[in-house]
Amino acid sequence: MEQIKNTLLLFTALVSITISSCSAKIKNAKTETVKIYGNCTMCKATIEKAGNLKKVAQVDWNKDTKITTFIYDTTKTNQTEILKRIALAGFDSEQFLAPDDVYAKLPECCHYDRVYKSDFVQKEKVETHSLQNHSKTSEMEVEVNPLKAIFDTYFSLKDALVKSDQKSASTIAKNLLSNIMEIKMEKLSTEEHTVWMKVMSSLKSNTDKISKSTNVEKQRNAFMGISADIYDLIKVSKQEDKIYHQHCPMYNDGKGANWLSKENKIKNPYYGSQMLTCGKTVETINK
Repeated sequence: MEQIKNTLLLFTALVSITISSCSAKIKNAKTETVKIYGNCTMCKATIEKAGNLKKVAQVDWNKDTKITTFIYDTTKTNQTEILKRIALAGFDSEQFLAPDDVYAKLPECCHYDRVYKSDFVQKEKVETHSLQNHSKTSEMEVEVNPLKAIFDTYFSLKDALVKSDQKSASTIAKNLLSNIMEIKMEKLSTEEHTVWMKVMSSLKSNTDKISKSTNVEKQRNAFMGISADIYDLIKVSKQEDKIYHQHCPMYNDGKGANWLSKENKIKNPYYGSQMLTCGKTVETINK
């Protein structure tokens, strides 16, 4: 009996040390626990991979108790954002239900009992109904796309590169980076959130490169990656106006490069006045 007690004390101490170590690596650290459903070590690997963000969030899931411990930087994320990422990876919690198609694609050993499914669906219907009633009494309120600020700043960045104004491009990129950091992921639709999680890292990286450079060629090279990520986001977001997906066949050593514009007229951000009209519209986007 004494041996079991000592073992439990040792285990508790090890857990405490692990949590303290993780907290030390993450600034403004907050620790919370939530129950997330799963079965096995493969579930554990997927849940933790989906929830972890380097130096921002650390997730530890216990397959026996189903209890998940979150340690995260409160200035950069929150419990809602972490749980939503985990749900999009296929795992239910009391707050978020995984999409059926994602759950279905999990390995057979990971098909846990979805105990909250019926309750969640019923709750979701009630909340949707309440929102519909609210919209009737608040017709003056307009819902703003949470990605709008990012899209608007992207178009300003494109215009600066059209003018070969590297100083403005650097300043605008700093604003874009700020908009990226301020995104509230819980306000994104499921499709937007899925794409956001795929492009967020590269979008931040390329925007940061432009913000720190006054070399227009380096800025234009990073702009290629930003344009690809913004295109993926715009394709799953509702747009009030037409967006034109345009292509320059000569840039990038003849491999070509794309960008997005609010106007059909070609104004090439990769060459500016050197070859302002080089390119064509390859797709018109209007959702």
